[in-house]
Amino acid sequence: MTDSTDGTTTEITTFGETMLRLAPERGERLETAESLDFRTAGAESNVAIAASRLGADAVWISKLPETSLGRRVTTEVRSHGVTPAVAWSDEGRQGAYYIEEGGEPRGTNVIYDRHDAAITTAEPDDVPIDTIRSSDVFFTTGITPALSETLYETTAELLDVDTTTAFDLNYRSKLWSQSTAQSGYEELLPKVDLLFAPERDAQSILDVDGTGEAVADELRTRFDCKTVVVTRGADGAVASTAEGSASQSAFDTETLDPIGTGDAFVGAFLSRYVRDASVSEALTWAAATAALKRTIKGDLAVITEDEVEAVIADDGAGIDR
Repeated sequence: MTDSTDGTTTEITTFGETMLRLAPERGERLETAESLDFRTAGAESNVAIAASRLGADAVWISKLPETSLGRRVTTEVRSHGVTPAVAWSDEGRQGAYYIEEGGEPRGTNVIYDRHDAAITTAEPDDVPIDTIRSSDVFFTTGITPALSETLYETTAELLDVDTTTAFDLNYRSKLWSQSTAQSGYEELLPKVDLLFAPERDAQSILDVDGTGEAVADELRTRFDCKTVVVTRGADGAVASTAEGSASQSAFDTETLDPIGTGDAFVGAFLSRYVRDASVSEALTWAAATAALKRTIKGDLAVITEDEVEAVIADDGAGIDR
């Protein structure tokens, strides 16, 4: 571990892969592009960055190749106030993905290039367990256990660490089948205290139907979670707790880049959650941050607390002179 924390208490710790994101100009094809936009992207680091930019103390744990590409990732993560806790490896490669953004009917296509990435070999010994144990919240997603059998076992073990655990289903059909994902979720989710579930994933993978509130209630009961947040896209979000439910509508936004919206939502929610905000307040911050993210190119929610507060106050957009 060459990048790590000093053992002090951390508010939010996340674990997962961060890739390089390479994209031609919107509307351009990869096979004809002469240049590519070069960024970093990963669900768990996206969440840590959103939370950090909203004032939370955040650590991101991963395993990377000790190369210039691996260092590119940690430099980006650190620049947003997140502490990388990275196991550097002489084996494995830096994962990447390519994204072609097109209008209808072509749509947007993501091409993963992450086979044999260093992260796929991460075991508990590669992870600073004490950092997780001393965190207020430990977060990961359904992407991480889908990357390899080794990562599945590591994720399961880390979710058993004695702290508040948070998990986003984040189902990816290009990583595992619906039946494999369902089996994995059924094993992992009883270990989770705070669950984020896109409504479409809950319905298609976990066979839960009904209104958003009903879906949240059923998931909380089935997996014995303390809190379940069901995100519903343009229809907002709803949360279920033992004390009752809360809902939040989506804020109006002009979408320039939707990738990372869900991560921004989760990061903002956690940033308030660790400060003992009510679930209702955390949902409002999450929805406002998600709306802002859609106006920003790339996966990262490069936002400020003042901007989120302005959205919540409905100050509207204009020219800042």
